[in-house]
Amino acid sequence: NGIFTFELGGFFLRGQADLLPFFSFHPWLYLFMVPAIAMTLWADERKTGTIELLLTLPVRLRDAVLGKFLAAWALMGIALALTFPIWITVNYLGDPDNGVIFAAYLGSWFMAGGFLAIGSCMSAATKNSVIAFILTVSLCFIFVIMGSPILLEAFPAWMPQVVVDAFAAMGFLTHYDSIAKGVLDIRDLLFFAAFIGAWLFASAIVIEIKKAN
Repeated sequence: NGIFTFELGGFFLRGQADLLPFFSFHPWLYLFMVPAIAMTLWADERKTGTIELLLTLPVRLRDAVLGKFLAAWALMGIALALTFPIWITVNYLGDPDNGVIFAAYLGSWFMAGGFLAIGSCMSAATKNSVIAFILTVSLCFIFVIMGSPILLEAFPAWMPQVVVDAFAAMGFLTHYDSIAKGVLDIRDLLFFAAFIGAWLFASAIVIEIKKAN
């Protein structure tokens, strides 16, 4: 991430003490990093047969789904925390708005949670962790580009604006970019929270269906 920030992100050329280049790479880093973490959440359990043992324990399925997700989400939080030296470096080099940087970290963590929730569902749907990885990458890519300005500008002029707005509202970039720029709107955090909840609910349903079969 330091390379992306200071070299590829043109930190010194920009002449601004902020971490916008650092956070702008996160959606694309997560596109492969998070699915690699999420692909084994359930797929390996199904492949080895330990999921049957897990489901016989006095633990509710929703608690098991939530527990696995929170463990992986905490791991992503630790990974983000390990980048704090970059934050310290920027403060040493200039006088950044630390409130904006904190908001960007929070938004990045919530976005990672959205990626993980998709990965949890895909991992629950197959025994093959590689297939789970590919499915997760594909779906996450779709949700990332849905909020991309390039894609939104490609909509035909005759397309009703309400349709374009609805499409953009489902995109990760629409909400993440706003937070990364310091606009901490509760609606953006609620979007990610609802998104995570919906995919974890779907994960539980998939596991129930697989168990019934």
